Amino acid sequence: MRLPRLQLFEFNDSPWAPKALRDTLVEALGGALERGRILDGLVRPFQRLLDEAGTREVLDLGSGSGAPARILVEAFRASGRAPPRVLLSDLNPQPRLWESARARCPEAIDFIHTPVDATRLPARLTEGRVATVINMLHHLPPARAREVLAEICRRSRGLFVAECFERNPLRFAAFAGPGLPSLARTPLAAGPQRLARVLMTWASPVSLAVSVWDGVASTLRIHEIDDLWRMTAGISGWSFGSGYFRHGRLGKGFYFWGLPRAKIGESRW
Repeated sequence: MRLPRLQLFEFNDSPWAPKALRDTLVEALGGALERGRILDGLVRPFQRLLDEAGTREVLDLGSGSGAPARILVEAFRASGRAPPRVLLSDLNPQPRLWESARARCPEAIDFIHTPVDATRLPARLTEGRVATVINMLHHLPPARAREVLAEICRRSRGLFVAECFERNPLRFAAFAGPGLPSLARTPLAAGPQRLARVLMTWASPVSLAVSVWDGVASTLRIHEIDDLWRMTAGISGWSFGSGYFRHGRLGKGFYFWGLPRAKIGESRW
């Protein structure tokens, strides 16, 4: 039975939650994605999109910590493929975290310091680029998600949406293996937040409990493939497609792509 989508809150994106807690959650998620090699399965379909679009330039929307885009770039490297050039952007930029991502991948990652509203994309950012939305769309209610997809199709050379889960809380179990060690390590390099993170992560179950809540809430907020097809049904001149990818023994995510019909080649997805 398919579960209904619920617009639940997550501590991760709630301004009222303590910053040390939100930073802990973001870093633990990035560590889990990296440790579990969870985005490796996106390399082939994303490479295909770039080839069809005829570009290596990418605008990443809702980049958050920058970890998903950086990890995808590093997955390209590990597969022996040249990574695309990714421009990080967000309505709430995170230059401190993005500087770290750029330092690790200077040839492939740069960022925009100023806020970028994904429903009003400047032409200077989209020209010649495909747009990615990785592990972010579920944070938006359906109406706003529809606006983002429509704006991408108005402005960019291609669309690539990816989520690491289906709308099934049991899928979050796939994060336990890489996620728990990543969460446990977050106080180690926390600087001025170290004491707060130690108290939340090592001296109490706060970080673990909140991580479980956010993980389950995320899965129940997912816009699944059928939802994305409905959201893009009225967009003319574009072709869309979708697929699934596996991570670990339990994990299953999906991707959704779009290209102007003039860009679609003879090959099939």
